[in-house]
Amino acid sequence: MSVDTALIAADLSLRTPADGAVAGPRYRPWWTGLAAALAWALLAALTLGWENAAVGFSDWAYTREFGWLAAGVAALLGVAGLVPRVWPPVGARLRTAGPWLVAIAVGLGVWELVTAKLALLPTPFFAPPQSLIDVFVSDWFKLLDSAGNSLVLLAAGIASGALIGFLTGVWIGWSRNANYWIHPVLRVLGPIPTTALLPISFYFFPSSWSTAVFLIALGTGFPVAVLTWSGVAGVHKTYYDVARTLGASPWFLVLRVAIPAALPQVFVGLFMGLGAAFSTLVAAEMLGVKSGLGWYLTWSQGWAAYPNMYGALIIMALLFSGLISLLFLVRDRVLSWQKGTVKW
Repeated sequence: MSVDTALIAADLSLRTPADGAVAGPRYRPWWTGLAAALAWALLAALTLGWENAAVGFSDWAYTREFGWLAAGVAALLGVAGLVPRVWPPVGARLRTAGPWLVAIAVGLGVWELVTAKLALLPTPFFAPPQSLIDVFVSDWFKLLDSAGNSLVLLAAGIASGALIGFLTGVWIGWSRNANYWIHPVLRVLGPIPTTALLPISFYFFPSSWSTAVFLIALGTGFPVAVLTWSGVAGVHKTYYDVARTLGASPWFLVLRVAIPAALPQVFVGLFMGLGAAFSTLVAAEMLGVKSGLGWYLTWSQGWAAYPNMYGALIIMALLFSGLISLLFLVRDRVLSWQKGTVKW
């Protein structure tokens, strides 16, 4: 069969016998999206149609706004479910997140039911979802200022700790004398929790901010140093032998052989150091500094403003998760030749 004959046969197979038109793709609604739209519509009906339980004050603010917001999400998901090909890039992402859209609506509905509608959980310790809207609308400036100060503190501590830890790890992995003297110190002092050093640190540093930077740097530097040392020490000797045969100097061996081979371990150490830095940041801000997310948590708890505390926790979770995602994005660019062993 010639090429032209095959093309004609394929074209005829796409035509229907009734009208001779080319058959298009079959229409299929996005059933998960329609289920998510129904869940959000039920959340809107629950919020708007059921009066809030009396809890000692007039009412929860932004209840109607929360209900109409849920109704708007339900409408958008309904359109996406009935016409799934309106916006292909967004539609593909929505399909991936479809089960989560259903789960979020169900979770918010249960939350709304046991707090605002039935008052099964005691106030002010537990507040409904619309209380978070009140927090973000009324106290956005203080939250934004606290998040910015926490980012500055994190940047100073993580940058200094990662740099010192990286240089120390390379030094220990390359030099036998450094390995002999510094490695035992790391093994003894490294596992000590940084928060346990808070009283001593406040004595040696002039301000609470510098104390927090030191503790964050210490928590970040230890895993970076250990894993960098492990990566440098684990480089196969054949690489060094080949480089020496080609006339490589000792500095070339360190900068172009040892460090590139140790980079996967360095990023694992940075990942572990970020977790330690986050916990140290919150503890340090709770005890000393005058602004930050940890300070905001203590302030809101002292005033029994638990919705504000939950809002700060949400911002903290998104901020810290975003920083780790940024680290893995950099790792994937720098180590494009390697599939990462640690996923996020």
